[in-house]
Amino acid sequence: HQKAKLSPAAYVRGDGVMEEHLKPFFGEGLRLAALRRVDVQKYVTHRSGEVSPASLTKELNVLKHMLSLAVEWELIPANPAHGVKSPKAPAGRVRYLQPGELRAVLEACPEWLRPIAGLAVSTGMRRGEVLGLRWLDVDLNGGRIMLPQTKNGDGRIVYLNTLALQALASVASEKTAKTDFVFAGEPVTPENVSLAFLRACRSVNISDFRFHDLRHTAASWMRMKGADIHTFA
Repeated sequence: HQKAKLSPAAYVRGDGVMEEHLKPFFGEGLRLAALRRVDVQKYVTHRSGEVSPASLTKELNVLKHMLSLAVEWELIPANPAHGVKSPKAPAGRVRYLQPGELRAVLEACPEWLRPIAGLAVSTGMRRGEVLGLRWLDVDLNGGRIMLPQTKNGDGRIVYLNTLALQALASVASEKTAKTDFVFAGEPVTPENVSLAFLRACRSVNISDFRFHDLRHTAASWMRMKGADIHTFA
């Protein structure tokens, strides 16, 4: 895809989708001329069991954009992804966990994932915000996190409750410098986090719940306590 037509962040996201998902599935040796609509549909079916409809839509859009460029450059006569749609989430779907369900899921999580999930559900932080967190951004004494830049482009302060402090304390002994990431090294990657969390949910018979839904859980709990939902913007 053409970097000049995309923002830097969009380019990085698109490149990540291509390298981490599209290439491994379709194979680097696959000729463009051999790609068929059924192949694209198989990709959608494969990924629909691993990621949310929103994430799958983003991945499919990257593939469609790349194939549109191939048509524009006369490498292929038509876009085989044209008309292929990703599954849509049910209208009004907002899934959140009850306290007992959350406890069961956290206990089922691998040890490396437990503090990541605990911090996400106790703060409402996005997966990318949690995995991009540095010790430099964490003020344990003040009970807060200073996020330098959020998805909306602005920084914000995230206040830490008991669960969040426990999650950070469980990995605090591993830090070596303030610039280090709080959660780093194998097997901590965005894909592994989502997949391992999904498996933990299934192991305790909780279905239709993904890592991103921890954000919904945090928002729902805080709203029931009277907090402003816009603090999760």
